[in-house]
Amino acid sequence: MQNFADSLVAAIKAKNSVVCVGLDPQLGKLPKGIVEKAQAEHGNTLHAAAVAFFSFNKWIIDSVKDLVVAVKPQLAFYEELGHEGIWAFEETCKYAREAGLLVIADGKRNDIGSTAEAYARAFLGGVDLFGVKLTGVADALTVNAYLGLDGVKPFLGTCHEYSRGIFILVRTSNPSSGDLQARITADEGISVAELMGHFVESWGSDLIGESGYSSVGAVVGATYPEEAKKLRSVMPKSFFLLPGFGAQGGTAADVADAFNEDGLGALVVSARGIIFAEDPRAAALEMRDELNKVRG
Repeated sequence: MQNFADSLVAAIKAKNSVVCVGLDPQLGKLPKGIVEKAQAEHGNTLHAAAVAFFSFNKWIIDSVKDLVVAVKPQLAFYEELGHEGIWAFEETCKYAREAGLLVIADGKRNDIGSTAEAYARAFLGGVDLFGVKLTGVADALTVNAYLGLDGVKPFLGTCHEYSRGIFILVRTSNPSSGDLQARITADEGISVAELMGHFVESWGSDLIGESGYSSVGAVVGATYPEEAKKLRSVMPKSFFLLPGFGAQGGTAADVADAFNEDGLGALVVSARGIIFAEDPRAAALEMRDELNKVRG
């Protein structure tokens, strides 16, 4: 199996795109026709909501699959519907992969020991079902590394065995992230985010593919361009997953320095700006073209 970073680079080059679409369905924002059809077939039930989610996601995927390289379903929107929502999430992942897209499960999982191992198996691969190992539903997973290497090591092993990837939270796009992530450490004299960046680059050193990039990447908010530039120098071999584009205020100019000189190294995420746009395909095309102008 191909190293995850190599698969990502190949997809970017094939589609000339660094766009990732966040699949964050919200029942009240879905097209009326999709919701009413699900209700007519399944009543006012959680299953109807899940069917509406999946139908909506299929429509988005079909609209943009040739313009984007990945989708990023946010687990919270699916978990809200219980086991029906998990069904919609899994079906969405399968459909996206069949459409030739990489799938990044945005779960921000975080734990240690056997619990972290279980998370890794669940999303990335390795569940032992009566002697047969099942691969996970996603190609990559977002991970919170606040517990240190103990909370990351199980995911690294799964990435190696199943050619999967992880994106570790380094500098998130939310306004209060700086309360912790921008704090300057006493010993090193660098921010907590930069310190985490050094860890990410180190942890991913054994998972570098032929492309020169590691399967261990970093979540870096598109809303902090100066810090993204600094973090790029800290993590030259790590792919950045950049949320915050569009609806959250991030622009193409803001993410320009997140790319390496080869025009690679970053994947830019838009959710609301595409999936709830009047014309999702036109929104994805515009975003792709804007980003291509700044990444070289």
